[in-house]
Amino acid sequence: MTTPRTTTVTPAPTPPNAPPKALSAARTTATTTRVLRQLTHDPRTIALLLLIPCVMLLLLRYVFDGNPRTFDSIGASLLGIFPLITMFLVTSIATLRERTSGTLERLLAMPLGKGDLIAGYALAFGTLAIIQSALATGLAVWFLGLDVTGSPWLLLLVALLDALLGTALGLFVSAFAASEFQAVQFMPAVIFPQLLLCGLFTPRDTMHPVLETISDVLPMSYAVDGMNEVLHHTDMTATFVRDALIVAGCALLVLALGAATLRRRTA
Repeated sequence: MTTPRTTTVTPAPTPPNAPPKALSAARTTATTTRVLRQLTHDPRTIALLLLIPCVMLLLLRYVFDGNPRTFDSIGASLLGIFPLITMFLVTSIATLRERTSGTLERLLAMPLGKGDLIAGYALAFGTLAIIQSALATGLAVWFLGLDVTGSPWLLLLVALLDALLGTALGLFVSAFAASEFQAVQFMPAVIFPQLLLCGLFTPRDTMHPVLETISDVLPMSYAVDGMNEVLHHTDMTATFVRDALIVAGCALLVLALGAATLRRRTA
């Protein structure tokens, strides 16, 4: 009697550098912890993130010391713009530094997906954004006398969304810069047009029709509009909800684009 031979099928080995298939909470948390630990060893960056918006608001308040109504009219808008600018600068430079030093390439060679890396950075800088926005809002409302009709908590919400948007934009543009100097050069291209067209200097509906159309697709325009809603209305309006959702949606979209454009190898 002949014993039938059995054939053992060996599964194909998994490539060692195959990227993870899904976003992992554990990997994201580990990335967040690592970035926060690095930031604690850089007190100048912490000071820039947390204190510069407060210093700018303090300076603005006493620039208009003889006309506090002017501070009331533009202070709320700048309360959202200052965190956006500082988070953009610090995030873009910090991410680029990890790329040029080779840290980013070594991390992506590990079982760490692009989404894990981007989400980890966003959570780390988002944690600082919460503290930054709370300090700036508290200073403006309770110490500098910013007169708002609505709830200061709504101001804090928009300021936080703006800071997260700045973080997302910084992560995104860092993929296209080859040096820290180039990362700073992206600020005039990404931030300044939004600053001019957001309605801070003149109502958007009084601009040239072409510029008004462009401003309608820029997220900073809705950040300023949301702040103005809190400035003039006691309750949360439908326009405020729309503006907040647009800013949050833009931040998530830019984060997704940042993960899609993140290279696994440096040039």
